[in-house]
Amino acid sequence: MSSAEYIVSVKDAIKPMLQELGLKILPKGSTSFSIVQGTEIVMTIRDTGDYVEISYKGKKYQYDKWYTKPPHLAKVIENVLKAP
Repeated sequence: MSSAEYIVSVKDAIKPMLQELGLKILPKGSTSFSIVQGTEIVMTIRDTGDYVEISYKGKKYQYDKWYTKPPHLAKVIENVLKAP
């Protein structure tokens, strides 16, 4: 799976949850996107080749793409965004 395909799969998996939370996807090229609320960037997801990097609240987290498939990463994103 290419980097662009991986990112598209993640976006497709999280769209319903984002709509439910009032968040939107802001594309940033074919291999990254941000999740925004109004004009504020809440989270950025970027495919770096073998890893996917999530930037959230000033910290960066890396997930190995070979172990973290798009549905699994979508669940991680959902859990983080829905956490109190």
